[in-house]
Amino acid sequence: MNIDRHSGLLAEARHLPSPNQDERPEGGPIDLLVIHGISLPPGEFGGPWIDRLFTNQLDPDAHPYFTGIHQLRVSSHLLIRRDGEIVQYVPFQKRAWHAGLSCFGDRERCNDFSIGIELEGTDDQAYEDIQYRQLIQVTQALMRTYPLIKVNHIVGHNDIAPGRKTDPGPHFDWQRLRQALA
Repeated sequence: MNIDRHSGLLAEARHLPSPNQDERPEGGPIDLLVIHGISLPPGEFGGPWIDRLFTNQLDPDAHPYFTGIHQLRVSSHLLIRRDGEIVQYVPFQKRAWHAGLSCFGDRERCNDFSIGIELEGTDDQAYEDIQYRQLIQVTQALMRTYPLIKVNHIVGHNDIAPGRKTDPGPHFDWQRLRQALA
């Protein structure tokens, strides 16, 4: 996988810019990778809903669940769908709005120094093999481009927002990811 350092874009991704991004704090490091899980509506895969959420185009009348979330202004750098498709919403050097109220070590506001990757899935199901293969390749490219991201700086949303978030969930295979990156 190839990341263009100037544009911050992954060559192998479908690019769909999200308005939910801004500049990172001046001079701050990018040294954290946060893994998320998402499905919209909950438990359903495929469809345009994640794209629409991250681009502020989610129709509140399309599904009852959407009435409570359509006004959210959130994004992630990447989404890896169940079929392995990679979608990039925010260039890596920009701040995506994925972590919310969060803390890693003694630092708060993880969006300032992290990259967020969403995996299409739920807490109660295993992720697909193709998603792991894509995640491993993307993570290797990110670690080459941003050498401050180390294996011990790859965490779940639940790790930076405990009690508030549970994703990527108990079925995410951390050992598989870490062994592949070792």
